[in-house]
Amino acid sequence: MTADPATPDAMPPGSTLGVLGTGQLGRMLALAAARLGYRVHVYGPEADSPAAQVSDAATVAGWDDLDALDRFAASVDAVTLEFENVPVAAVERLAARVPVRPGARVLAVAQDRLAEKRTAQDAGVPVAPFAEVNDSADLARAVAGIGVPAVLKTRREGYDGKGQRIIRDPARAADAFAELGSKPAILETFVPFVAEVSVIAARGTDGTLLTWPVVENRHRDHILDLTVAPAAQPTSVTEAATAAARTLAEGLDLVGLLAVEFFVTVDGGILFNEMAPRPHNSGHWTMEACRVSQFEQQARAALGLPLGSTAPHHRAVMRNLIGADSDAWAALLAGPGSLHLYGKAESRAGRKMGHVTRLYSLDAATWPPDGSDLP
Repeated sequence: MTADPATPDAMPPGSTLGVLGTGQLGRMLALAAARLGYRVHVYGPEADSPAAQVSDAATVAGWDDLDALDRFAASVDAVTLEFENVPVAAVERLAARVPVRPGARVLAVAQDRLAEKRTAQDAGVPVAPFAEVNDSADLARAVAGIGVPAVLKTRREGYDGKGQRIIRDPARAADAFAELGSKPAILETFVPFVAEVSVIAARGTDGTLLTWPVVENRHRDHILDLTVAPAAQPTSVTEAATAAARTLAEGLDLVGLLAVEFFVTVDGGILFNEMAPRPHNSGHWTMEACRVSQFEQQARAALGLPLGSTAPHHRAVMRNLIGADSDAWAALLAGPGSLHLYGKAESRAGRKMGHVTRLYSLDAATWPPDGSDLP
């Protein structure tokens, strides 16, 4: 097909979208792009990955393999991310050859918890007190200034509760730092939040900015267990979270998706937690409950296409299948929810194997459900 002159940035169906990262997010992105008539070529170091199983092509190579990166760039028409820990240098090399959306600037901020907090603070988004920690002297000053309880987090590559320690006794601070490998870190005030909510923003090449409804996230063993969409929170909370996500997406000149997590405080305020420039676990419900899912929207943004409506046609509850949870796949198939399995051969404790989503009417009498019929 040829390009549409009314949408000069749009790449026509038949073009190839390159995806950095080969996990389940890339898998669902590839399936969404294929439905629109696009090919997908994924890149990452893992063989037989969830995304490679459903993509047109896969390059299995390291992030520092310059020849492989160049060949990948030559084979695709645009590049996007399903994984935020791709080295910035690799993204910059690709961006010199092919459009990469989102780009290196957004990625560099999202990879570093300190940069995230400073970016949010500079944008006027509320954050809990925090301090930079590079060595034991920094840590001692931070603990003295912030107090305890506090949370010590590595600045890079922490997720699902990894890379962090709660400090309740100042005398234990040095031990916590050592347990994290004495890596550059950030110390934050422990927030006694009443809920965690998140919002996903999408921004196109033309500057169009859309958001899905704010959702509430419930965790089990530091891993997302349940997402309730929409969040059963006051309008003041959902409006503040949406406005903050829009501010961050605009300020970063995002093209693509930005998922932003917030704590809801006991007084009804919000505090920024973290963000990710990619599809997010808390957005999986959009696949069944919205006209355009987060995955299709990411493909649209990366390929320069017009964004689609984020309005839901149902309410939803999404549950992650962690480890052995996926062994109940047959019963889940027979149940009222929509089952997604990620093609992972080995089930391990703490590993995300799939998810299941149940839909509810927009005019349901009570929300959220009482729990008796959740997926």
